[in-house]
Amino acid sequence: MDYSYTEDQKMLQKMLQDIGEKELKERAKEIDQSHRFPRENVELMAEAGLMGLTVDEKYGGGGMDYICYSLAVEELSKACASTGTIFSAHLSLCTMPIQDWGSDEQKEKFLKPLASGEKLGAFALSEPGNGSDAAAMNTTAVEDGDNFVLNGSKAWITNGAEADIYLVLAQTDKELKHKGVTGFIVEKGTEGFSFGKPEDKLGIRASSTTQLHFDNCKIPKANVLGQVGDGFKIAMKTLDGGRVGMASQAMGIARAAFEESIAYANEREAFGQKILDFQAIQFKLANMSTDIDAARYLIYAAATAHDRGEQFSRLSAQAKVFASEMAMKHTVEAVQIHGGYGYTTEYNVERYMRDAKITEIYEGTSEIQRIVIAKALQKEML
Repeated sequence: MDYSYTEDQKMLQKMLQDIGEKELKERAKEIDQSHRFPRENVELMAEAGLMGLTVDEKYGGGGMDYICYSLAVEELSKACASTGTIFSAHLSLCTMPIQDWGSDEQKEKFLKPLASGEKLGAFALSEPGNGSDAAAMNTTAVEDGDNFVLNGSKAWITNGAEADIYLVLAQTDKELKHKGVTGFIVEKGTEGFSFGKPEDKLGIRASSTTQLHFDNCKIPKANVLGQVGDGFKIAMKTLDGGRVGMASQAMGIARAAFEESIAYANEREAFGQKILDFQAIQFKLANMSTDIDAARYLIYAAATAHDRGEQFSRLSAQAKVFASEMAMKHTVEAVQIHGGYGYTTEYNVERYMRDAKITEIYEGTSEIQRIVIAKALQKEML
């Protein structure tokens, strides 16, 4: 396949690189160390038209394709992984499902402010006790006249207490298990909706990650996304798309580590020569470059299949598991190249290593990705 960029994609990439270098990278260390949510970065992305990048133009979006989405997550994450996470969760996990499954009324009320960046979105599937077993959720929604009454808790929610609009998955019929899951659009400020304490995380520290608590929250039936019982299907398709973003994030982090490793190796001297001249260092850099390029082709294959309306679950899972494990491996190598300096906060590579780890966990662990790939292969062989 030809993955050369179109002129629009080149322009987008250039804009993202400028924003990353001039705005995001310079404050990435500060917000990581202070665990501060970068509201100014969200406003900057909104001003640049990024918050609705792939949303239909009639709802105020950019109408761009999934290669553009991948480019955006990659370049944002290269400069600041926390900002890439905020963006990806908002667009792929909340905004796009509302475009794909929402009614005209829901799109008018929720999609437009999400696409403009006036409102920030979040996605609530995981729970404190169910981990990767999404169908085993305990959050319930019971029909009550014109409403559903929501009770339960959600965990590890990106954009946590900072979002305005949440896509929440709950059981409306526990006997049906995954077929009894329904999606609800829940607004911040709904009575009975509260937040847990912010999680103190290893990496992506500037993104808000909290538990959500629902205590007899009345959600209008008008806020059901799709049909009752569609929730699990919506969640799985949403995660397929989101995994393209997480793979792109991993690639962006790896690129940052790679570029800083080359620059350091070209400056640092040992035994009378630059360490870039040592074959041991050259091999590490060669492996980084090769794996980053391989990840890019896997990601773009998944993004292209998405844009064509083809089945892309296997491709997105392959992209995510490869890119995330690649990023973890090579950020560790970047620390090794930097030696003792790499283990200090004076250089960025220790942050890249911490940030990379989460890409192997969220939106489906590496183990879950392999299950998805294996099941898809079984279907393809039948």
